[in-house]
Amino acid sequence: MEKRLTNSAMIFSVGFVFMLVCAVGAFFYGVQIGMDKVEAGYEAKRLEEAQASRTDGNPYQQQDLVSFYHTVFSPYREFQNEWLNAMSKLSQGQSDDFGDVMSNLSKLAERKSQEASSYDMGKSIRLGDAQVAYFRSLKQFAKAASAGASLAKKESGDKLYAAIANETSYKTAVKETLDAQSHYYAAMQLWAATIDSDIPGELPKQQVLSMKEWSALPLTAKNGVVAQYLKEYNQLKPFYPQDMTARVDDFITSGQASKMKLQTASAVIDLLLSTDAVRSGDFTKSFNRLYPNQLLPQLPFFLPSAP
Repeated sequence: MEKRLTNSAMIFSVGFVFMLVCAVGAFFYGVQIGMDKVEAGYEAKRLEEAQASRTDGNPYQQQDLVSFYHTVFSPYREFQNEWLNAMSKLSQGQSDDFGDVMSNLSKLAERKSQEASSYDMGKSIRLGDAQVAYFRSLKQFAKAASAGASLAKKESGDKLYAAIANETSYKTAVKETLDAQSHYYAAMQLWAATIDSDIPGELPKQQVLSMKEWSALPLTAKNGVVAQYLKEYNQLKPFYPQDMTARVDDFITSGQASKMKLQTASAVIDLLLSTDAVRSGDFTKSFNRLYPNQLLPQLPFFLPSAP
């Protein structure tokens, strides 16, 4: 009888200790998760409060756009290039060690989010909005990459690609990215309007532009229209908005749009997207031919040496 009681007591003791260890582990894990959420929430709140204090009372300066490019846009773009490259390889069936790739991308997104939030972009609502959105995007990409690392243990190839693309964090990251891009190009439009009074500070209100209406727009407005289009149709692409602008203008001036009886600029954009006919660098290749006298801020991605 005593032996049976002793065995029961031992089993109870071992079980109690095991439960205690699990409880303590869960507690500290919860604490870490909570700290991470608090830190991310604080950083987002800090950026939002800084943005809320900005006004557009002062004219946009080219230096504001240049500073944003180097301190916010460039860190984000470095991450995006790595992400799209990894996902392209996965779509081609190259999923070896993909879990490690995703883990590294998660860490990279976290580092770049800190870089993108380290500078106050001054009294500019559009740039402030863009900075906050890029920060949020990188945070969501970090979550998506972390989820991808876990999914890579169970899936591969097309199934893994589809699973990552279906992650809520990934969808949110894309939305924030395209929102940020739209704000940045809108800021360029506002800058151009301060330089040339004939250039409007806002984009056209109508969503569908005829070929004549599109062709009459200044280059900064065309780029803004493309950025807005990519946002509305949730298109995250490796090319810049100006690359699509150049392809649309080339399509129109060459007579191809007329031959195909396309009536609107958006119809041309749809065609170019559906046929994957736009590449990074299309803008700089045709700049001298299409835009010799157009006003643009002196940003690296408008130059032949843009990465």
